[in-house]
Amino acid sequence: MYQVDNNTNYRTNESFTQEFTRSCLGRILILGVIILVGMGVAYFTAPREETMNEEMFDNLMQCLEENDGIKGDVVDDYVHNLMFIFTTADTTVIPEDELKIYHKYNRLVSYRHTFYSTSHIYNNMHPEGTRVGVGVFGIIIPTVFYEDILLEVGTIHKGYEQKLNQEVINQPQDDDLGTNPNITEFHYKGDENN
Repeated sequence: MYQVDNNTNYRTNESFTQEFTRSCLGRILILGVIILVGMGVAYFTAPREETMNEEMFDNLMQCLEENDGIKGDVVDDYVHNLMFIFTTADTTVIPEDELKIYHKYNRLVSYRHTFYSTSHIYNNMHPEGTRVGVGVFGIIIPTVFYEDILLEVGTIHKGYEQKLNQEVINQPQDDDLGTNPNITEFHYKGDENN
């Protein structure tokens, strides 16, 4: 039977780097360095505004191409957006009058943030703008839906004298709410100090 001598100090043969990587402080510092390197790469590879505008215009034209016939559901839009990353638009397919309407009612603006870039489309439906694309690590990812693009503008009603389609029906107000024996009136009797 093997007995351990309690008076003997045991030393491990680990190097400083092995001890450092296994310690909590070492793991935190390594994670911090990885995050800093990732942030540095994101800062230098974020797309510029001009690049974002060009790519997002191409993605918007592809969205118009895909939705010229039958409108799909949300899953189709996500799949199309994923495919727009790798493909380019065929601008000969889109009618010239539709392009003119697009340019008339929509405005595409891109912004460069510290670590990424975004593109927003502004129109009468979205006067505050809606995000249609994100650029990070040199990749531009479209998030555009066909509903974000304004292609038709019509009047709500034909003239000022005409009423809206749905009339408001006014119900007569009955001021008598009835009586409730459990509720008593509250009367202010003044301050107790006076």
